[in-house]
Amino acid sequence: MPLWLIYHPPGTFEDNATKQALSRDITAMYTDRNLPAFYVVVNFVKLAGNDVYIGGRPNTEKPFIRIVIDHIAITQPNTDEAYHRVTTRISQILKPYIADKGYDEEFHVDETERRLWRIQGMDPPPFESEQEKVWAAANKAVAFE
Repeated sequence: MPLWLIYHPPGTFEDNATKQALSRDITAMYTDRNLPAFYVVVNFVKLAGNDVYIGGRPNTEKPFIRIVIDHIAITQPNTDEAYHRVTTRISQILKPYIADKGYDEEFHVDETERRLWRIQGMDPPPFESEQEKVWAAANKAVAFE
């Protein structure tokens, strides 16, 4: 389950079309790796200008977008190359929505132990298993043995 928390100031990510387009691009990153689309959750969290401090000072320069990403469904091999591929892909996805608009941004990715994850009260099926393919086709969690 990838969970993206996108913290942003007013005036950014205001329209549904932009949020939906970014959410679709984010989801494609994971469905391209054979994860079910419904695993991907993107939350846009609007923060007032006086709610963001950088270096102990209120951020008044230009919009700053902070993104926290949790990866649970699958984790990366513990190599510099694998991590670089992920961060590069994330930067490519974000670029038209953030960098190309002149906003500042920062993101990080946490990897959580899969055994600490449940959907609809169920342990998810193993990655790329037949049951996970059933979940992907149904685009929801389906009871299994």
